[in-house]
Amino acid sequence: MIPKIDSDIGMLVHTTGYGGCGGKIRQKHEDFVVSEILSEKILGSLSESEGFAVYRLAKSGIDTSHALQKIFSKFGVRLKALGLKDSSAITEQYVCSMGKNKVLGNYSDEKISLHKVGFAKKPLTAKDMIGNSFTIRITDAKDDLCRFTECDRILNFYGYQRFGSKRPMTHLVGKALIQKRFDDAVGLVLSYTSEHDSQENTKLRQMMSDSTHYSEALKLLPKWMDLERILLNELIQNTPPQKAICKLPLAVRRIFVDAYQSFLFNLTLSESYQYGEELFAPQQGDVCYDKSAKLGKCQMAHGEQLAIPLIGHSYFKKTRFDYHISQILAGEGISPRDFFLKEMQEISNEGGFRTAKLVCTNFSVTKDTVRFALQRGSFATIVMREMIKPADPMGAGF
Repeated sequence: MIPKIDSDIGMLVHTTGYGGCGGKIRQKHEDFVVSEILSEKILGSLSESEGFAVYRLAKSGIDTSHALQKIFSKFGVRLKALGLKDSSAITEQYVCSMGKNKVLGNYSDEKISLHKVGFAKKPLTAKDMIGNSFTIRITDAKDDLCRFTECDRILNFYGYQRFGSKRPMTHLVGKALIQKRFDDAVGLVLSYTSEHDSQENTKLRQMMSDSTHYSEALKLLPKWMDLERILLNELIQNTPPQKAICKLPLAVRRIFVDAYQSFLFNLTLSESYQYGEELFAPQQGDVCYDKSAKLGKCQMAHGEQLAIPLIGHSYFKKTRFDYHISQILAGEGISPRDFFLKEMQEISNEGGFRTAKLVCTNFSVTKDTVRFALQRGSFATIVMREMIKPADPMGAGF
């Protein structure tokens, strides 16, 4: 039985035969530990002086975006992260200064610590981070975790975090944006509710669904509802919805469109699997990543990974998945060209490719704790989903 929230974000199948160990994750922050893995080439190239400062950011109880904003507010220096980490975990990641020789001293408070590790010749990018290692504790499991042996049979779905977790609406906002339904996009950010959200938040969102209560709602919003605060301030001044949306940070607006792209990818994986397509090994004529992560036609060589198109305005149709993708796009009432927005070109998305199979390495189990590493862009919660098979993912800590 697939939970409703899974279906809502395009995950319609499980792919392992394991019945599920049950239990919960993230009952406390230390139950979910994530560390970024930088390439050896980059680590070896860091110098002790001169260039762009690279730091290791450790945090707990705060997401990456708010942690970097906190550092900027305190020191006036903008740092760029290679990947985003959420607040419900203990995380270690690398961040880099965007200006040469702008150096911060080591810093720590109750939620974050910043430690300089060296200097790079040029700012680091997401491509310099090759993956993440995870240590995850499962509480109240009803079955021996060691019985799970199918980590090579997991599809590379985008996880719950991409869609807003307890409030899965980021992809809905993204769809509204590419369809130029700016009124709807604003309404979803402000007032979309979910049965998984708290009663207090739901009451606030019900208030924000009525323009006559905008001023009242603005006074009651908690600090972490910063996007809602930006929109309400604009709407109270009678700013048109399209211009109000443009006041949100560019990275956030791009995340909305990326989330809709991710939803379409999840549907593609699900429907292709249900149809009987081979997804765990490439076939002649497929598009693949080779062992050096270069994209090209399948050579039937060792280490190749099947790649499936990500929908965008430059969508590549010539794969065996075009049938499934065309059906999905028709059902959604969109076309690839919708991902180019003349009105908001900065959030247009050309598409690309993503591996069909999740690559999980160094997998081990010790009593109630699982350890493994994943390639960049893959979600640990997708591994946990196949292990736990939760009937209520949000209730189980996902």
